[in-house]
Amino acid sequence: MGILIRILVTSLAALLTAYLLPGVDIKDFTTALILAIVLGLLNLIVKPILVILTLPVTIITLGLFLLVINALIVLWASSLVEGFKVDNFWWALIFSVVLSIISGIMLSLGPQERD
Repeated sequence: MGILIRILVTSLAALLTAYLLPGVDIKDFTTALILAIVLGLLNLIVKPILVILTLPVTIITLGLFLLVINALIVLWASSLVEGFKVDNFWWALIFSVVLSIISGIMLSLGPQERD
């Protein structure tokens, strides 16, 4: 049940973020749902590989290179998901940061998982 709530929250956060940022466009809620699933899969499969490959750069930049990796994943998702468009790298970077903040706030407002 937790994964479904995360997907729905990420979808709503993506719609809100796209509404706030002029360089990002999401066609409808179905596109946002597909985007949330694709971002989740990319973060699960591709991001750990990229983090390991770029570990020296990430250490030198004190972790700031992880923002670049997030932006690249958003750009890749925009090429995979029909109806989701990001204008350039900088909008992808801003989108990833704002999406993380909004989804984090939304998840913290919901019921907490019990151990």
